[in-house]
Amino acid sequence: MVQASETMTGAGDLDALIRDRVDALVTTRVDELMALEAARKAAKPKKLSIIATKGTLDWAYPPLILATTAKTLGWEVGIFFTFYGLKILQKKRNLEVGTTGNPAMPMPITMPQLMTALPGMTPMATWMMKRQFKDHGVASIDELLDLAVEMGVKLIPCGMTMDVFGFSKDGFIDGIEPVCGATHFLDWASDSDVSLFV
Repeated sequence: MVQASETMTGAGDLDALIRDRVDALVTTRVDELMALEAARKAAKPKKLSIIATKGTLDWAYPPLILATTAKTLGWEVGIFFTFYGLKILQKKRNLEVGTTGNPAMPMPITMPQLMTALPGMTPMATWMMKRQFKDHGVASIDELLDLAVEMGVKLIPCGMTMDVFGFSKDGFIDGIEPVCGATHFLDWASDSDVSLFV
């Protein structure tokens, strides 16, 4: 006849054996799932979403430089152009640098902020910025846009803003994405690794 204590010891050993086996199976499965997730992430390129809202020369550079740099690194990239940012996509664009209200703008000579409101200061500042960028080998906005299109950066115009400001897709450069709204862009951007509002 088996004693009760022997039965309890046998049951305890069985419980420990089952627990160890379940722990080992769970650990193995979790490790497999983590390896699959790591492989999926490694196979999927990083994704950058940018919202461009400004239409001046100094604000046109950041989204285009960031987008083309990320694309060079193999990332998937999209820029949503809305409000004044749509001016960057226009075929005929005359992007200028606003000096008034831009106290951080470096000038070759020190001048009071009030002087930046004088007639002719905006064209002068625009010329200076273009020259400074050219002297330092920085691509122009036209060159950056051409490069972005060539590299496959998604240049996405905001349909609502186009309607509000009376823009036509015919007035935009070739190679842009179909006109869409914020909902479409947010859906596209929802799994981005990096999202920027410029």
